[in-house]
Amino acid sequence: MSEIKNTSASETEKAEEKKKGNILDEIEQIDVEENLKKYDSESNLGEAKGLIAKIVTLTAVAMSLFHLYIASPWGKMPSNKTRMIHLAFVLFLIFILFPLFKKKDGTTVKFMPLDIVLALMGAVVNIYLFFNIDPISNRAGVMSDLDITMAILTVLLVMEAARRCVGKEMTILAALFLAYAYFGPYLPGELMHRGFSVKRLAEQMYVSAEGIYGIPLGTSATVIFLFILFGAFLSETGLAEFFNNVALGVAGHRVGGPAKVSIIASGFLGMINGSAAANVVTTGAFTIPLMKSLGYKAHFAGAVEAVASTGGQIMPPVMGAAAFIMAEYLGVSYRTIMITAAIPAVLYYVSLWINVDFEARRLKLTSLPKDKLPRASEEFRKKGHLIIPIILLIVMLMMNYTASYAAFFSILALVLVSFLRPESRLKLNKLINALESGAKQGLSVAIACAVVGIVVGVVTITGIGLQLANIIIKLSHGSLLLTLVFTMLACVILGMGMPTSAAYIVAATVATSAMTSLDVMPIVAHMFVLYFAALSAITPPVALASYAGAGIAGSDPNKVGWCAVRIGLLGFIIPFMFVYSPPLLMLSENPVEIIWAFITACIGCVCLGGSMQGYMMTKLNLIERGILLVAALLMIKSGLMTDVPGIALLLLSIFLQKQRIKKESVAA
Repeated sequence: MSEIKNTSASETEKAEEKKKGNILDEIEQIDVEENLKKYDSESNLGEAKGLIAKIVTLTAVAMSLFHLYIASPWGKMPSNKTRMIHLAFVLFLIFILFPLFKKKDGTTVKFMPLDIVLALMGAVVNIYLFFNIDPISNRAGVMSDLDITMAILTVLLVMEAARRCVGKEMTILAALFLAYAYFGPYLPGELMHRGFSVKRLAEQMYVSAEGIYGIPLGTSATVIFLFILFGAFLSETGLAEFFNNVALGVAGHRVGGPAKVSIIASGFLGMINGSAAANVVTTGAFTIPLMKSLGYKAHFAGAVEAVASTGGQIMPPVMGAAAFIMAEYLGVSYRTIMITAAIPAVLYYVSLWINVDFEARRLKLTSLPKDKLPRASEEFRKKGHLIIPIILLIVMLMMNYTASYAAFFSILALVLVSFLRPESRLKLNKLINALESGAKQGLSVAIACAVVGIVVGVVTITGIGLQLANIIIKLSHGSLLLTLVFTMLACVILGMGMPTSAAYIVAATVATSAMTSLDVMPIVAHMFVLYFAALSAITPPVALASYAGAGIAGSDPNKVGWCAVRIGLLGFIIPFMFVYSPPLLMLSENPVEIIWAFITACIGCVCLGGSMQGYMMTKLNLIERGILLVAALLMIKSGLMTDVPGIALLLLSIFLQKQRIKKESVAA
């Protein structure tokens, strides 16, 4: 009898809970998959059906299992041959999954027989090199006519695959660099060089360690792919929903709750999602309608989501793909990159939080009803075990294990802990889905790394990197500040429509030399480039993350883009500041100096938010906003010489606001 009563009581509670509902049930439902195809070219797959679909699944699963084997303690294969197998899988899948042409509305069309031919060719040219690289090396790199033919085919296939998967910008850039290498004798001034034959270029791209199979593709094959696969496994367990619900429980009831939910959810998801646009579409599907329902303007809602999603690429512990490539370029452990990036990334999100808080207070927006929000504690009870593999990953990285080793064991741990709860169990069908999804998600980064290897190869063989560095220094007349500005502009321009990893590699190859020649530490120069390569996703005129946010919000893309620049302004300021203030990158032996730099920079974020939104304690006039902007710049740059006047200006602003509040209260 007691059991019957308990069952009845339980059913009553469930009925009441259902009646009460959840805030997510009341907002507009958005088709995430449709938006992914529309705003994220990397997700715009063709319609593989029947036997072809089965071949794709088998190939994708085999690709993921191959990379897990290579990362395991018993997986042994020369690094150059690993890259060849990696690219063979990538080209085969891209030519089947990404169509030759798209319809006018941007949707895909069915694949054609030519795609099958190209897919097989993509596999063949890499398998050929796999078995012939040793004989070529034994001939001191001398290539036969067949070798050169295979090399030319590889270059053309890589460029076409990049066009299909990540856009024409990458292919055009590679073509321009190849043209520069070939037509060197006919170019004017400092750009002129002796020129290189088709045969010499083919050798550089095909068998050189600084061509298609260089460091970027190697990093994709051994590290980046595994972290993407880890993210795919996490998605299958329902971690994205967990992040969303925890964010709602923690921040939904606060002032301007939906915007703060967007910051938390997008920050968490962005750490395991390499694409800013895909992150916008995934989390923005529920955060943007939530923000609009509360009273945020459509363009502001889209901008908040774009800025929050973009920040995931610079937020440790799992940053974007470019961070792993940076570690390889610098020859340092990924732990070093994590530690260096920590303070600027935290400041980025602190600034964004302050911006949305002040905007909500300025507009006098309310919060979401607490009784309709998930409870964070309950979400942790149900799915908190999924955090264990992430903690393991962080611990292993901090203990200086290699990134690939840490990712491999974190994936194994995730599979094991998923069985602790029925709803998260990775049964066979989910395991296959994760393996297939991870392979598909890794294609865009891999092909971007391959095609940008062409650019790196041309830079290496022609020496254009040094020439461009000299040009930048001449234009800036040796001024570090102007050099930084020119480098920033180059990164933003290169990032137009390109993945962050590709934009970073190109900019790092041609622009960091200018900074290091002016005594900027290499890790600082590379971090500077990384920030602006990432921020190109929100910077008009071509801003993929902002466009995705605008599409969901139903607002003008340029309006969303410029709003994103305004509320994400700290992201554009902080790279300049850490060049002049190494403590912001923890590049100081004095812990007190680092802590003080972080505290004053946080205060500077508050000032910057007030200046940008025109509100702090009350609405601000132009003079007060100007005072706060100067105070922000002074305090974000570490050092007593700037902190003291910055604090003085903040106190002056507070005094002026209080005086005005008193006058207004008396007048009322």
